[in-house]
Amino acid sequence: MARTFLVEADGGSRGNPGPAGYGAVVLDPASGEALAEAAEYIGTATNNVAEYKGLLAGLRAAKALDPEATVRVRMDSKLVVEQMSGRWKIKHPDMKPLAAEAAAVFPPGQVSYEWIPREKNKHADRLANEAMDAGKQGRQWEPGASTAALDAGAGAPARSAAARAADEAAEAAEAAPVTRGWGAPDLGAPATFVLLRHGETALTPQKRFSGSGGSDPELSAAGRRQAEATAAALAARGTIQAVVSSPLRRCRETAGAVAARLGLEVRIEEGLRETDFGAWEGLTFAEVRERFPDDLDAWLASAKAAPTGGGESFATVARRIAVTRDKLIARHTGRTVLLVTHVTPIKTLVRLALGAPPESLFRMELSAASLSAVAYYADGNASVRLLNETAHLR
Repeated sequence: MARTFLVEADGGSRGNPGPAGYGAVVLDPASGEALAEAAEYIGTATNNVAEYKGLLAGLRAAKALDPEATVRVRMDSKLVVEQMSGRWKIKHPDMKPLAAEAAAVFPPGQVSYEWIPREKNKHADRLANEAMDAGKQGRQWEPGASTAALDAGAGAPARSAAARAADEAAEAAEAAPVTRGWGAPDLGAPATFVLLRHGETALTPQKRFSGSGGSDPELSAAGRRQAEATAAALAARGTIQAVVSSPLRRCRETAGAVAARLGLEVRIEEGLRETDFGAWEGLTFAEVRERFPDDLDAWLASAKAAPTGGGESFATVARRIAVTRDKLIARHTGRTVLLVTHVTPIKTLVRLALGAPPESLFRMELSAASLSAVAYYADGNASVRLLNETAHLR
């Protein structure tokens, strides 16, 4: 039989934002025994970010004990509980990627959320304070340091009850309930991102890793033809109102061809760059398998694993893309914008829109110069409208 765990989590910031930390504990619901603890000083952050990081740590600790377990999360943050339960939308750009990560730890349906008063969350609150105390002393929290009695309240409080209530009231005022279906109000025109993968380079047909840490290749002759064909197709549709590009050369060249046809300027967005594949840059999958078999296996198994030699993990890229997405949505509300970027950023935008797990990145096909599209509505919901369309190239 699948086990059931209680996860209690908390986070705090002495300053909001200020020195912050989180704590989490996994409990046996029958005996109340603490099965695992986690706490960490995270530097300068807000209360809510610290709370989300505490939730993440608690869920990951529970999964390490039993990935098939049913988990009941109890927190004294009404904001986190309501947002993770789907009743309040998530507007803050720092919290969206954390919430997405938390939702992906266990499959949907295995985790439920319950609000509890702060006095019933003393264990996690104590751990968060121990972590902040450790950070103040220039060190990280260690499990052996967690010896204070639950009623002792070690360290200064993460925040007062009045401050906590004020923070959550302010967030709740912005977090309108999520309304879905035909009864939803008219939300106005969405921000629509038309996602264009750049045209081919010399590396594309050979299926070599080509990220932001490699040689920054230019478009090949075939890639330039693809860019011109895409430009003609988008000009005929007549819907693009702005063009934004990754800083890498192959995207700038593709974007330039489209923008010239549309009479628009290209705006460069650093956050749209491809993953840095480290020592794998320029290699085929087979060559990476031969030279770095263990690292490749780890990378395929976990979004947190990075390519050999200081590359970026997919989890790191997802956080970058989520922040970039939110910035562009705010800048282009109600407009249709062409984003010229790469395989991983496009797949990540689609994955996040669908609420799909990280492993879904390996289950999408994305051809050179293909078009995809995602619409983002004012209530925080997204709609995937197109994926890997290549008719304009034929």
